[in-house]
Amino acid sequence: MKAPEMKIFFVNTHKKWGGGEKWHLDAALAMKKRGHHVTILAARNKDLIFRAKEQDIRTLPIHVTNTSFLNLFNMVYLVKLLKKEKPHIIILNLSADLKTVGIAARISGIKNIVYRRGSAAPVKNTCFNRILFRKIVDLVIANSKETRRSILQNNNSLIPVQKIKIIYNGIDLDAFDHLPLKQIIHKKEKEIIIGSAGRLIRPKGFHFLIQIAEKLKTANVDFRMAVAGTGPDEYSLKQLVHKAGLDHHFIFCGFVDQIRSFMKDIDIFAFASLSEGFGYVLIEAMASGKPVIAFNNSSIPEIVVNNETGFIVPNRDIDAFVHKVEALVHNPELRNTIGMKGRKRVEDHFSQIHVQNDLELQLYKMMNSTNQ
Repeated sequence: MKAPEMKIFFVNTHKKWGGGEKWHLDAALAMKKRGHHVTILAARNKDLIFRAKEQDIRTLPIHVTNTSFLNLFNMVYLVKLLKKEKPHIIILNLSADLKTVGIAARISGIKNIVYRRGSAAPVKNTCFNRILFRKIVDLVIANSKETRRSILQNNNSLIPVQKIKIIYNGIDLDAFDHLPLKQIIHKKEKEIIIGSAGRLIRPKGFHFLIQIAEKLKTANVDFRMAVAGTGPDEYSLKQLVHKAGLDHHFIFCGFVDQIRSFMKDIDIFAFASLSEGFGYVLIEAMASGKPVIAFNNSSIPEIVVNNETGFIVPNRDIDAFVHKVEALVHNPELRNTIGMKGRKRVEDHFSQIHVQNDLELQLYKMMNSTNQ
């Protein structure tokens, strides 16, 4: 017997493309392919709207800010829209989406309101948040155990823990493996390329890579550090590289839209972030068969198995990080073995099909419980 079709609204009004937006697009597309009726509500003229239209996903542009719930006209419009559309389930992304669209959804009579949280930042224990989590949210989807822990960090009774389900971010391995390849980094003979990727902001720890590079240079390691990404710290990072005399050891690649090509060109993936809700780029590196070195914090130990699919070193311990880099630099067989184990771990735990199955199952369970 075929499972019933669901009408699902994905709401994500963030104005920049990032991990949360990718999750909503991937999840919407997956549910659409499984026969469910899917609509994405997003900010007008933004990446998520355009990308959803490219995938032939229905879209509805809406305007939401952090204070939109105080705008009576905006709330009346959203309530009327949701009463007319009557989705079975609504999945929210930002806290602003929760405060505005979540409240409007409850007023309009929607029984299944999901808050998907991808940030490991603790939820503030405010009266408003307690109302939202106890009266509006029916289910929280957390992208890691660390994210689940952070939700309850300031108030362990904010929401019953059984209402928080962990669904890791997934990767479509078949699509990833068939992405076109082009050379991004021109590698010299016998040179080791150490790669890192992410938004160039302080918490991502790119400044630690400069310290690591200084020690590798002193140890006469033949390497270059390739950095993929842009962000507000780009200029200051380049200045630090120049002051350290490392201009010939760093490649700033800018925004890389073909991450598989970047991963193909590197030998080791170095991740110096100090906080991650879920390090999706670690999955991409492991899917590419690259050994990973990262600091021990947040969700990273949930992704990387120490001494098996990579190395996890104590936070801010530059010497330990350098030691693991050198171990991989001088042992190509070890790089290959760890890389293959990383790929296998992605196939077993983080493939998109597992994530899609889990998401659909949780949504069905929630619908069945509210319909009883």
